[in-house]
Amino acid sequence: MRRLHLLLATLLGLPLALAGWLWLTMLSPFTYDRPDHLPPIEAGPHEVFVYGTLRSGLVRWIVTGRAGESRPAELRDFRRSALDLEEAPGERVEGEVITVSAEELARLDRYERLGLRYERVRLTLADGSDAWVYRRLPEEALDGARL
Repeated sequence: MRRLHLLLATLLGLPLALAGWLWLTMLSPFTYDRPDHLPPIEAGPHEVFVYGTLRSGLVRWIVTGRAGESRPAELRDFRRSALDLEEAPGERVEGEVITVSAEELARLDRYERLGLRYERVRLTLADGSDAWVYRRLPEEALDGARL
């Protein structure tokens, strides 16, 4: 009987702990203060090129409140480098474009820790359209954000 209780506690506890961690790290207003130097977010819609975890509809649903539609996209003359993109003539990064509202963009900014870990820049995609792209801040900026 004790083993059954332990098994049930584990089966219930792990998902609850994971959900709590996801909320705290991605959605909680207590773990991210938008830096004052960032410009305000303009009214949407906004196109965002995603190339990592945000390609997953489940992750987008957790972060923005909806999975949303996406379309395949490509960013030319860049390559993935760990959690970032770096310029690389002749190479390309496959990803997706999602369309979000201003409120959803603010949630993406929180998830990416805009101004602390990432910056959001406008880049031109292979099809000629422009989209926001999250790029890792340089190491010097990251060190300053940790102080």
